[in-house]
Amino acid sequence: MLSPRPLLPVLLAVLLLTPAAAPAHAVAAGADGIETARTGRQIAPGIRLESYDRLESDRWLRIDELLVDLGGSGGVRAEYLGGRGPATVAESAARHPAGPGRRVVAAVNGDFFDIRGTGAPLGPGLGGGRLLHSAGPGPAAAPAVGFGADGLGRVLRIGLDGSVTLPGGAVRPLTGYNAARPAAGGLCAYTADWPGTRLPALGTAVEVRGGRVAAAAPPVRGRRGPLRRERPEPGTTLLAAAAGDGAAAAELAALRPGDAVAVAARAVAGGGPVPVAAVGGREALVVAGVPQDHDGEPNNTAAPRTAVGFSRDGRRLRILAVDGRQRDSGGLTLTALGAMMHRLGSYEALNLDGGGSTTLLAGLSGATDLALENSPSDGPLRPVSNGIVLTAPAGSGRTAGFRVEPVGGTAEEFTRVFPGLGRTLTATGYDALLGPAPGAPVWFAQGAGTVGPGGVFHAVRPGRATAHARRATAHGALALTVLGPLARIRPTRSRIGLAQQGETAGFRLTGYDAQGAAAVVEPRDVALEFDRSRWSVTDDGRGGFTVTALVPQATGHLRAAVGAATVQIPLGVGLVTLPVTDLADAGEWTGPGASAAQGHPGAGLALELPRAGAQGGAAAPRPVPVPELARALTLWVDGDGSGARPTVELADADGAAVKVPGPAVDWTGWREVAFALPATAQPPLAVTRFSAVAGTGPGRLALDTLGARTPPTGPAAVPVVRDPVAATEAAVRARPWRFAVGEGAAGADFVLTGAGRPGFVHRGVRFLSLDTASPTLAGGGLSRIRALREALAAAAREPATGALAVVRTYAPAAVDRKESALTDRLLAEFRRTTGKRAAVLTLAAPEFAAARSEGVLSVAAPRTGRTLVGVDAFARGDWLAVRHTP
Repeated sequence: MLSPRPLLPVLLAVLLLTPAAAPAHAVAAGADGIETARTGRQIAPGIRLESYDRLESDRWLRIDELLVDLGGSGGVRAEYLGGRGPATVAESAARHPAGPGRRVVAAVNGDFFDIRGTGAPLGPGLGGGRLLHSAGPGPAAAPAVGFGADGLGRVLRIGLDGSVTLPGGAVRPLTGYNAARPAAGGLCAYTADWPGTRLPALGTAVEVRGGRVAAAAPPVRGRRGPLRRERPEPGTTLLAAAAGDGAAAAELAALRPGDAVAVAARAVAGGGPVPVAAVGGREALVVAGVPQDHDGEPNNTAAPRTAVGFSRDGRRLRILAVDGRQRDSGGLTLTALGAMMHRLGSYEALNLDGGGSTTLLAGLSGATDLALENSPSDGPLRPVSNGIVLTAPAGSGRTAGFRVEPVGGTAEEFTRVFPGLGRTLTATGYDALLGPAPGAPVWFAQGAGTVGPGGVFHAVRPGRATAHARRATAHGALALTVLGPLARIRPTRSRIGLAQQGETAGFRLTGYDAQGAAAVVEPRDVALEFDRSRWSVTDDGRGGFTVTALVPQATGHLRAAVGAATVQIPLGVGLVTLPVTDLADAGEWTGPGASAAQGHPGAGLALELPRAGAQGGAAAPRPVPVPELARALTLWVDGDGSGARPTVELADADGAAVKVPGPAVDWTGWREVAFALPATAQPPLAVTRFSAVAGTGPGRLALDTLGARTPPTGPAAVPVVRDPVAATEAAVRARPWRFAVGEGAAGADFVLTGAGRPGFVHRGVRFLSLDTASPTLAGGGLSRIRALREALAAAAREPATGALAVVRTYAPAAVDRKESALTDRLLAEFRRTTGKRAAVLTLAAPEFAAARSEGVLSVAAPRTGRTLVGVDAFARGDWLAVRHTP
């Protein structure tokens, strides 16, 4: 069973506020970027996992790193994983034979493979001291990572030394052994160790058993002909002539059953002994301590990456998985990956398969299953050809400690509770080697709550608490925070739309206290009201709810109450088509080959494609919003039978491009076409462009009437929350001093007219002006977060400073959501660790707003009118009072 990657908490205040205090390994991870979050845990003696986020000048990065001591007392081994046809890393790890007294503790994907053909690895592979497959084509040496009998590792090249002895003593070279891509000539062999799903195209072949020809074998053709899908039986070698090699084919054709034929194959390694286990790779990232430059090479693009590196003595193994092709992680080029592996300490490093293959799994103390640590770019795990698996001693099974966690996750929202509510905890026993150790503990708590026998913590009063699990001398604990009284609740989904009967969707309820501190509210503390004949709503066992549609078409509401706090969630099942645009403005859409045309009915948009393979497109005069719950878009297309393929292009919530291709237009006349929206697209979405690619000849498509297939729900209820910081004029003027935003005001110390003013300190408040002209991923985010960290460090050490106010101009297109969330977390951590105050002042906003989150105040001041702010940096309650006058 895989568990999702936990959300990374913010770093400790000492790391956030004092850049010089960052640990050496954190600083080494990137020359220009900054680390924004880190978690770590021991997987087994000698193996540690470090997971961290980084903000670089042009991207976010999310990295998981296994640090392995191959030469220590932990008894860690690195072994070949898989090799029986493509399977996910999780599937291969679950069935890997770790051996007596050992267990699997981590795994990662391995070699590049023939993904559209045989499914076999493209490089060499060794397992248990045996050659499993050679690289192809031909016997030449290919790059790999290998692990010797002493357990130590290195980057090396592995080739094939093979021969075939024919009747009469003639010896022929073996040019491939279980190779995905046989050589253009010579003889190749395939055995029960064949790691693919189907054999490659082969010519004349014979089956050899016990050193003698058993039978002639039919040719194995390519994709267009008959396919031999099964691998040879154990003890049988399929000896084949490479397709097109007439001489080799003639020698095999001359063989008869019973003829003596000896096939020998062994691996040869450059620069040392042949390893016990090895997995192929491709590009060298670090060679003899020098990071390699891959600029100009075709694979040197930003992508998800998997890399393996070693210390100079081979005793320290580093496995790196870098997520990519996601808004939270843009991936790395080969050159950048090599530079990172070098800075992290690798003397030699090799690039393994990346992209959608990048998968890293690691164990949790006491768990029998591995957890998925990274976020694969494909979403679900991709079946891959092989990998590297780490095994360690199994341990005694006697309980040495407990891993105590809240049900639902380890994020901060699960370690908090509201007075009078509960939090369900689990205690997983582990032995001295962090392996499974069964046994139930005795629970007790210290501080602001109690724990019942079933592990449910009951919050009594605001403050700190610690839940303990104990059994004899084994012990585990979890720190909990009891927030202030629950003030309001909010669902993680404002509306729930299901496409059909039986479909499900999940949601959680998040509660907030008066300071905006958040915690998940468990189902046990929630009262629900809904139509039970149309919907089923159940506890999902992870701190949330599962909604199931019991009928094919319906609308309704779900009312959730926690004490006096209530929220209402619209529900809907079935699909209706909502209008998005009728393209009445077709004349305003611009692009190559675009023009207004007769639509279906009324105005339409034509895309001219003058020749085979030509591309045409039309950009919208303004983004066209898509309904939030839309499952698919519909578009009327007037086809000409040319095979042209239309595409709807959108922008997601962060402005990232989403392209949804449609079918090849093999019809004539008008037809309504559906474009299924990817489940990973982050709403709200907006259509920005239509495009098309011509088929085998010129074409012309006419487009009209864009709709959205959407579950029918009513509008979401948006609760109006008036924050106390929005005060009367008198309350504002009662503060020791004031400043104004926009227009001046009598009695104001100064007027903030823009965010370009240099930072300054005024009467106990440090003001930090952040320039929002540059987008987050164009260097703006990096410079802003650096400036914020410096200002936080300065405010923390200044006795006369009681608060920090961040000033920025409204720029939602420049400051992405991840940067905003990071800014909020840094300010909240500053407030918690120093006891000082913090606020974010947004200038030139569309409208006035005042709110708070985690005790950090936020004030949005409009472009027009006057916003007067009263300040007391050392007040007992709120330190700001704000009055906006239109």
